[in-house]
Amino acid sequence: MADHDPLPFPGEQHRPRRQGAKIRQALTARKLPLNRLVPNMLTLLALCSGLTGIRFAFQLRFEPAIIAILVAAALDTVDGRVARLLKSANRFGAELDSLADAVSFGVAPALILFLWSLRDAGDFGWCAALVFAVCCALRLARFNTMLDAPHDESHAWTKAYFVGVPTPAGAGLALLPMILSFEFPEVLNIDFNLHLNLPPRVLACWLLFVGALMVSRLPTFSMKGIRVPVSYLVPLFVAVGLLGAALATNTWFTLGLVGIAYLALLPISWWTYRRHERSASPD
Repeated sequence: MADHDPLPFPGEQHRPRRQGAKIRQALTARKLPLNRLVPNMLTLLALCSGLTGIRFAFQLRFEPAIIAILVAAALDTVDGRVARLLKSANRFGAELDSLADAVSFGVAPALILFLWSLRDAGDFGWCAALVFAVCCALRLARFNTMLDAPHDESHAWTKAYFVGVPTPAGAGLALLPMILSFEFPEVLNIDFNLHLNLPPRVLACWLLFVGALMVSRLPTFSMKGIRVPVSYLVPLFVAVGLLGAALATNTWFTLGLVGIAYLALLPISWWTYRRHERSASPD
């Protein structure tokens, strides 16, 4: 019995073989410039860095685990800007970025903290880790949905704010107790037998609080909407240089200060948002 093509489903039409060959040839000949792939490469590197942080945590090497999450946050900050500069932003990159963020800033911090302390809190500690990871995923899903929503140009000032704490900042806040423990071991740190002075249930409550900040409607400052006067550029560059020097010489103390400063900015961002909202209202 000779081979033959299967019968089409009802309503389906056979495509001529010549037309199908032309389509395959066109898809094969299509090429993308390498620079358009750079943002996605950075996103994948951020994902790999977050997963490496989990590996370090399983080895009880918590300081390198924190560094890996920080590297992922730096790459996440860069990839979107590079995509816009190269005019290669697309839906594929946005979805890939969200998936990488969910792992690097949701799953990875939750597992790192669970292995560091939360496992001593039993089921409550594991539930806190799960809730934090879920809140991270929900925050990313809401962010992607808001990208598709039409924007009111009369409220252009809202571009200077995020809705809720962004996931990289949420990961940093979640890991803040661990970062401070590296600088103040007699207060917060654990010894090699994993005995923790900070009660694990307190850390679990902190993790739940940070998760709630991510899914909240709290307006938080966005660097994309901040405009710096030209006269402030030189002092700003000097401040960035000093921050880099502080990170290089006293890493954990500087990161702890940055985390505390970000917490202090949250009520200020809410106050400035309400002030803009009142001034923009027709009343």
